[in-house]
Amino acid sequence: MRISKTLLALGLGAALAATSFAQAEDKVVIGFSQIGAESEWRTANTNDVKKAAEELGIELKFSDAQQKQENQIKAIRTFIAQKVDLIGFVPVVETGWDNILREAKRAKIPVMIMDRDLKVSDDSLYVAKIGTDSYAEGRKMFEWMDNYVTQTDRKARNGGDKLNIVILEGTVGASAAVGRTNGFNEALAASPNKDRYNILAAQTGDFTRAKGQQVMESFLKSYRDDIDILISQNDDMALGAIQAIEAAGLKPAQDIIIIGADAVKGMFQAMIDGKANATIECNPLQGKIFFETALKVLKGEPVQKVVYVDEGVFSADQAAEVFPTRKY
Repeated sequence: MRISKTLLALGLGAALAATSFAQAEDKVVIGFSQIGAESEWRTANTNDVKKAAEELGIELKFSDAQQKQENQIKAIRTFIAQKVDLIGFVPVVETGWDNILREAKRAKIPVMIMDRDLKVSDDSLYVAKIGTDSYAEGRKMFEWMDNYVTQTDRKARNGGDKLNIVILEGTVGASAAVGRTNGFNEALAASPNKDRYNILAAQTGDFTRAKGQQVMESFLKSYRDDIDILISQNDDMALGAIQAIEAAGLKPAQDIIIIGADAVKGMFQAMIDGKANATIECNPLQGKIFFETALKVLKGEPVQKVVYVDEGVFSADQAAEVFPTRKY
């Protein structure tokens, strides 16, 4: 009788082990390459990706590229060697992906893009893009600026006929920077008020607070009494620029209108403090829709090629009310 119980226990244990093994074998494995941790926005995006993968029971192999395309290519090649089920990544720049994506295609591993765009010779090299519309964000930056200066009857600080703009651009070659630049410039060119504005200078701040402060200091040395408006292609650069503006003895949001992009908590606090005027939302909470789409891809279900997340526009008069609801 004791032997029978022992055998039964062993049999049951073996069955449970087999079931556990089968469940482990069935678990979806996704390799994901993030571009880095250059801003509050990116940190929120990374945290959301990890949280969504965990909630959906996906095994996530995560890699931080530290702002280097070569690191992303290396990570993707590693994912291919590991035979993951699907590869996702946020492209640090738009171009230079064809070869590595062909390697993934030959390995029959589908690839999805998050947040930023890329340019490839064959769109079938990736199955879907989940993210934001940086071109639309650029247009919104101009539209908010134009409406604001019209409503407030803003005059040039130097007494001239035009309002002078300086622009902190994002990482050179990044789709977020390219899209926001094109969106802003095209909205400006098409506006009946285009002759009201003059772009004094535009320079990359690499989407970082430190570089934004450094470049703004340079702008102020050259154009201190001429700058009316700062367009910053992300909030972190704007927050750095605010420090430079205050150090120069000027009042941010008053002497210089400040418009950012991303809508991170730090920018909302700056608006509450009267140091910034507006931010255009770029929603980092893309993880759930990304992985839900990935699971559909792996099941052979049809998916949309491009899906954009919802985004808003927030000004200083809304900041205090909206701030408690912000998740990033």
